[in-house]
Amino acid sequence: MNGKQPYGPVRWLAATAVMLVLASCQGETQQSEKEKATVRVQSADVVDYQQRVMLTGEVVAHVQTNLSFRVSGQVTEWYADVGSHVAVGDVLARIDPRVQQADVRSSEAAVRSAEAQVRQATSAFERQKSLLAKNSTTQEAFDQAQTALRTAEASLDSARAQLGTSRDALSYTELRADADGIVTVRNAEAGQVVQAAQTMFSVARDGPRDAIFNVYESLLFERPAEPPKIGLALVSDPSVKAEGVVSEISPTIDAATGTVRVKVSMDSTPDRMTLGAPVTGFASSRPMKLVILPWTSLSELDGKPAVWVVDERNSTVDLKPVTVATHEKGRVLISDGIAKGETVVVEGAKMLRPGQVVDVIKEQAE
Repeated sequence: MNGKQPYGPVRWLAATAVMLVLASCQGETQQSEKEKATVRVQSADVVDYQQRVMLTGEVVAHVQTNLSFRVSGQVTEWYADVGSHVAVGDVLARIDPRVQQADVRSSEAAVRSAEAQVRQATSAFERQKSLLAKNSTTQEAFDQAQTALRTAEASLDSARAQLGTSRDALSYTELRADADGIVTVRNAEAGQVVQAAQTMFSVARDGPRDAIFNVYESLLFERPAEPPKIGLALVSDPSVKAEGVVSEISPTIDAATGTVRVKVSMDSTPDRMTLGAPVTGFASSRPMKLVILPWTSLSELDGKPAVWVVDERNSTVDLKPVTVATHEKGRVLISDGIAKGETVVVEGAKMLRPGQVVDVIKEQAE
């Protein structure tokens, strides 16, 4: 028997251990290579950003009046339709005046009766005054005559006031334009029974014009101290231009569209910008220092916006919180959290972890 044979199993175990160690090292190396991610990056550049907004609206009157009868009745005639130009004092419609005419006649009769009572009381008073001067009547009779005269005069004043009210009511059976303008709404129809204060016509007054826009609420967060000039152009002919400033912002939001109604007062109105004409409005925000990145670069850290930044010394990544100024189509605008020149991951960030080594592919900033 060979004397070296007992050492065979020991050598075999040692060789096996060496092979296992080498295989483990090779596995770790392969696993490390698999975990190394390839990402696209972009160098952060701080730019002067100015947001530009373009919306479509329509031209409206600066002042629009809703006209209604001041008495109830049945409409007998109307004389102006939508689009008609009316002058101040023009009759737009009439209601049946027979009730008011009867009231006027009754009031006139009451005035005549009161005037007769005043004449009679005046005569009685003058007679008592003359008799009192001759000591042919009593002071009591004189006082009674004087009181009767004052009562009759007061009744006459009341009757005359009632006559004026009745005549005013008769005049209210005619609906007249209170200013020069264009009829934009007509609700009056012959034979219709209307109530006092029920709108019959809407008249857009001649003069200055406004433009109305429905603006998304997010565009109204920044309110500069000086109202910016809003450029306006006619949709059908952009060469017809005007300027204006925001004069009114609705305090409520349209639940259906999520927009706010904004009125722009024009400095001057070109003739072709007629009522209802569609116009385009242009506005720009004040410049801001921002970093513009693709929207794919945005991640999340503790529920807040963040981006992955590459440390170029060792090609590792780290997640940094940022402040988002606004979003636009295809990109995000960062106002704080990123310094100029930092390398930001813009694609391939979904599976990254802090401290991970990455291969980078650089992209040109927009």
